[in-house]
Parts: sequence; C-alpha cells; structure tokens
Amino acid sequence: MFWHWGKKNRKVKDLRKEQGFTARELAERAKVDTIDIMKIDELRLKDVPQSLKKKIESYVTGEYTDKFRW
Repeated sequence: MFWHWGKKNRKVKDLRKEQGFTARELAERAKVDTIDIMKIDELRLKDVPQSLKKKIESYVTGEYTDKFRW
C-alpha cells in the first residue's frame, strides 16, 4: 500500500486498463457482477463504496501479483 499513493485519485477504468483487464475479467476475478464494475468505471477509486472497493482494490492496483509464487 505504501507505493500506491496516487492510485486512489485515478478512475477505476484507467487503473483497470493499466492492468490489462476488461470489465468482465475484473468482475470474474473479484467475484462481482459485470454491471457493478461498469457502474463504478467512471468513479475515482477513493469514491467507490467500501464493500466493493475491498474486492477490487488489489486487482486494479496490481497487488494481486504479490501473491504469485515465482
């Protein structure tokens, strides 16, 4: 989290595209509906409801790759 200062002010769509996810792929990984992702696409990450933010934050900031076994 220390290295992601500016990520909270960026739009979810920009962060999602930066990680190479479509709305559908992100929804499948976070186990939410695609419609929910499309509704929050134009919101800044800090404005996303807390319940949904918990599920998608690690994917859109790139932290999910830290759990891979290299």
